[in-house]
Amino acid sequence: MRKKRLTKSSKDQKISGVIAGIADYFDIDPAITRIGFIVLTLATVVLPCVIGYVLAAWVLPYEKEV
Repeated sequence: MRKKRLTKSSKDQKISGVIAGIADYFDIDPAITRIGFIVLTLATVVLPCVIGYVLAAWVLPYEKEV
């Protein structure tokens, strides 16, 4: 069995592929994950969500690199 790794998606990316990579990791639809991220960002303080996204985009490798 292949070990799952959290990576950025290169095939279904809108900005950097972070949200699509999270959706692939949890086997859910990327649209639901994107809507959830937007709702979470608007319901809480925006800055931590944006900083977390930017850090994930910087740290996570693309799925082709793994």
